[in-house]
Amino acid sequence: MSAAALVLPTGRAPRLQLSSDDVVKRGLMLIIALYLVLALAAPLYVLLSKSMSTYRFDLNAFEITRSDESGTAFGPARTVAALNADAKAIPDDQLDTGSDGRLSLTKLYEDFSFRSPVKYRIRGTSDEAAFLVGSDLKRGTDWVEVDSNTFRRVVLRPARTVGFDNFVAYFSTPSLAQAIWNSVLMGAISTVLVIAIAFGLAYAMNRSRMRFKGLFRLIMTVPILVPSLLPGIALVYLFGNQGLLKGWMMGHSIYGPIGIVIGSVFFTLPHALLIISTSLSVADARHYEAAAALRATKWRTFWTVTVPGARYGVISAAFVVFTMVITDFGLPKVIGGQYNMLAVDIYKQVIGQQNFEMGAVVSVLLIIPAIAAFFVDRTIQKKQVALLSARSVPYEPKPNRGFDWGCFAYCALIAAFILTMIGVCQLAAMVKFWPYDLTPSLKNFRFDLMDGGGWASYHNSIKMALLTAFFGTVIVFTGAYMVEKSDGFRSGRSLFQFLAMLPMAVPGMVLGLAYIFFFNNPANPLHVIYGSMAILVICTITHFYTVSHLTALTALKQMDREFEPVAASLKQPFHKLFFRVTLPVCLPAILDISIYLFVNAMTTVSAVVFLYSTQTQLASVAVLNMDDAGDVAPAAAMGMMIFYTNIAARLIHAAVSRFLLSRTQVWRGR
Repeated sequence: MSAAALVLPTGRAPRLQLSSDDVVKRGLMLIIALYLVLALAAPLYVLLSKSMSTYRFDLNAFEITRSDESGTAFGPARTVAALNADAKAIPDDQLDTGSDGRLSLTKLYEDFSFRSPVKYRIRGTSDEAAFLVGSDLKRGTDWVEVDSNTFRRVVLRPARTVGFDNFVAYFSTPSLAQAIWNSVLMGAISTVLVIAIAFGLAYAMNRSRMRFKGLFRLIMTVPILVPSLLPGIALVYLFGNQGLLKGWMMGHSIYGPIGIVIGSVFFTLPHALLIISTSLSVADARHYEAAAALRATKWRTFWTVTVPGARYGVISAAFVVFTMVITDFGLPKVIGGQYNMLAVDIYKQVIGQQNFEMGAVVSVLLIIPAIAAFFVDRTIQKKQVALLSARSVPYEPKPNRGFDWGCFAYCALIAAFILTMIGVCQLAAMVKFWPYDLTPSLKNFRFDLMDGGGWASYHNSIKMALLTAFFGTVIVFTGAYMVEKSDGFRSGRSLFQFLAMLPMAVPGMVLGLAYIFFFNNPANPLHVIYGSMAILVICTITHFYTVSHLTALTALKQMDREFEPVAASLKQPFHKLFFRVTLPVCLPAILDISIYLFVNAMTTVSAVVFLYSTQTQLASVAVLNMDDAGDVAPAAAMGMMIFYTNIAARLIHAAVSRFLLSRTQVWRGR
């Protein structure tokens, strides 16, 4: 057959025919992508636009005319600016306002009386000018006539402009701009300390033969099970004005940078330890044998073999710790005192001053280092190469009595620090009146008698955590499956992957504030969920989406991609393969995702502090509110209730996992 006979006839290029399974997979992927757009991308866009929106009353945009005592003869129309020039009633610094600003007009007339028969007419000089008559919004150039009693209810609405004025105003205020430097400084100091401590712990657990490694690993995970406010409360009881060890401060105050750094070390240490320990656990014994053969000292071997092998883990852990510290809200709120940080500044701007635009500005500033750290970390991870090959020999540490006992002492010291922090909170929750009456008592657990939402907030947290664990696991695993197991549609899968990775770079407070702007808009059809349990669940799932997504992808990538073609050749629909093969194989990862979402839903503060209502107050927020009200011991008690719940959840998770895996993972032992 000649070559010409093999040429396809001219015409349209052949297109791949999509099967019904492919259509369903892409449809599900688009649905979850739409969820991520509505729950993440759209709120962040609104937040960014809000940060660049400035509002000011334009007095030239309105005209007013006033009648005589008869209420029939009206004088010449004058702009509000001209009236104010005569009356000097509204200073220029009062014209800058927020999106919800209102300006009353009665002060323009010294002789104004709501009982007067005088009437007023008001209109805008352009179609965009808006004012309120009571609760009725008026807009445009048509005259609106009102009597004196109604005129006192007439207020002007500000005009919106877009620009960087809010950022200029923020940086021109020294006390506010100082928060940026404070956050970066605390993040840098905490990162150096945490990485040094975590590396020592990881080295001891992977390069020694010390005893009780499992116990130490268990203790090191304790800070993950408590909200970040709890170490702040523990430090108050240890080093505060009435603290057990206040003399150790040598005249310094725990309220401020010292307390923030110590507390940051406590709650970020487990995350850094996990990453660095993973990098140190992968080692090739041949490198150490080669170093010994070349008569390299242990110190030189450490710097030329151990450190280079773990450098990517160390760098990744450093970015994780730095991001966690500068974006955390709970700890600096409790122990920071007058030392302002960006996350706390958002809370002050929104809750304290109701200045939502400036809160959006701080949010944008806070998200910049978080996104930068995220992308740098991802770039570094792409450069990482495999340290183990098929010829590698797993490294086994040799017994060394002196070194092993030194590692044991170091780990015991850090474990004592963690247990002391938790123990102090437990002690504070169980005594009558610290430090004067240390009689054991349960009165601090009578939450219904204190501010914070009572026991209902605790029950709400459990409900929210269960809903987050269930729906979050379903959404995350389904989305990961559709991305990993779909054929073609490369651009759509890439876009979905970008949306799935974005939550890791968005701090919780930024996401919460973005939800206010997006969901609290009456024009938004999704406004109905604002203030409900649903918005808390959606926000929490979105906030912790990325880690769960990566966990699911890791499990799915371990499965051979030949399963899908084989099922298709047997004319089996993909959903049968999904439920009969994929789910059982990936069950360990699914259970890990569920407990991860549950624990984080119980402890999160920053992501939900702006979104709860009186009916949906949460335990972690109750800790914050009780601490603000001066009920520090009850706040510690509520924090310990979260700790107990997470421990119980971990134990239940372990029991359920063992039962289910024994029935579904038998094939692994064959």
